[in-house]
Formats: sequence, C-alpha cells, structure tokens
Amino acid sequence: MVTSAGQLNGKVVIVTGAGRGIGAAASRLLAERGARLVLGARSEHELKAVADSIDGDVAIRPTDVTRPDDVQSLVDLSTERFGRLDVFVANAGIAINAPLASGDIADWNTMIDVNLRGVLHGIAAAIPVFQRQGSGHFVTVASTSSLKWLPDQGVYAATKAGVRALCEILRQELAPQGLRATMVYPGFTNTDFIASTRDPDVLAAAIARRDEIAMPPSAIAEAVAFAIAQPEAVDVGEIVVRPTVQP
Repeated sequence: MVTSAGQLNGKVVIVTGAGRGIGAAASRLLAERGARLVLGARSEHELKAVADSIDGDVAIRPTDVTRPDDVQSLVDLSTERFGRLDVFVANAGIAINAPLASGDIADWNTMIDVNLRGVLHGIAAAIPVFQRQGSGHFVTVASTSSLKWLPDQGVYAATKAGVRALCEILRQELAPQGLRATMVYPGFTNTDFIASTRDPDVLAAAIARRDEIAMPPSAIAEAVAFAIAQPEAVDVGEIVVRPTVQP
C-alpha cells in the first residue's frame, strides 16, 4: 500500500497494545510518517523500548484497556500533551484458544474484557474529544476471526465478531458528524499474540501454522497508516489483510 506521509504529518494518534507486535510496528511506521504518538500498553518497560526506537514526538502511559480510568488517562494525556486527539487505534487484544468443552471461564472473561470491553472503553473516552473537535478517527484492529470461524477459537472469534458489529454501528452513528471509523482485520501475523494459549496441542498447532505462513506485523501497520492517511472526506470502512496462502 502507498501512503501519503503528508496526510499523517502532525496527526496525534493513540495506539493501545503498543508495546509489541502490531502495535509496536504501527507506532514506528506512523512516527516515520510524521504522526505524534501517545502509546499505551500494560508493560511500561516495553512501552519505553518502543518510544526509544522512535525519532519524533511520543508520550507513553502504562494502560490496561480493561480499566476505563486507564484508557481515559491515555486520552487525557493526548489532549494535555498535544492539545488534541486525531486518531484512536484500538489494537490491544488477547487470544486464549481452546476447545469450548475444555475452556476456562476465567479465560473467556479475560478475552471479553480485553477484546470487547477494551474497545468500548476507548470509544467512551475518545468520542467526547472527537465531537468537541468536529473531527476524529477510530481505527480498530480486529481479526479475520471476525469473518471466518474456526474450531478452538470460539470465544475469541465471538469477541472479534462483536467488535465488528460494534464498530460498524459506530461508523454509521458518527458518519453524519464527519467522524470516521475503520476496521482492520489481520490474518495470521508473526507475533507472540498466541502465547497466552494454554492448551499444549492448540498452542503447538498455532505456532507451527504461524511459522509456516505468517506475515510480518509491518503489513498491518501499512493498512492502519493507509486508512489514516485518506482525506477527511474519505472513510475506509474495512481492510482485510491475510497472508496470500491463508485460506
């Protein structure tokens, strides 16, 4: 994808889950193209490492997206440091895959809290800022599991399908106000995202598949940058990015 760096110059962008994987790759790419960044993740150590690798304006705050106050503090940091917020990239997510029959209710609730409630917390915190400004853009990183459902991914896929519905309704509700909403659906990406899976057979199969076909996080970073770089009158609603060989 070709992105006009000029369309990103000076934009203030929050990225959650920015400490590693897709979030870190997106943060670095957006900074290279002129964005000013506010980064959140649970690990302050990882956040500092990403910030240190960026040559540009960047602020960080340890953030657990399951905590509404943490997400509100991240938005407040953006307006305090830069005077505005142009884009909220909801990237934080977790997958703890297992057959439903052997699943753990605590794991299910963790995925619901991070993948669905975490997005809602970002929406609740950012909408008032966007409405005051008369401009703003939500970019939500979901998964192709929103679109194609597979065994061992029941609750994870349910959370991502829920986010898909949520963000499409968000787009429709905000469009008359000139506010934008984009969903990015990554296929298999070469990150440690699956590391939380405890079922040894499911984890081994996922690692083998990842090592065989996964694309780099930079592919998703390019999709995020592409959506943000469009003119304000253009809203890219959905982008699906898969490894070429992924069914």
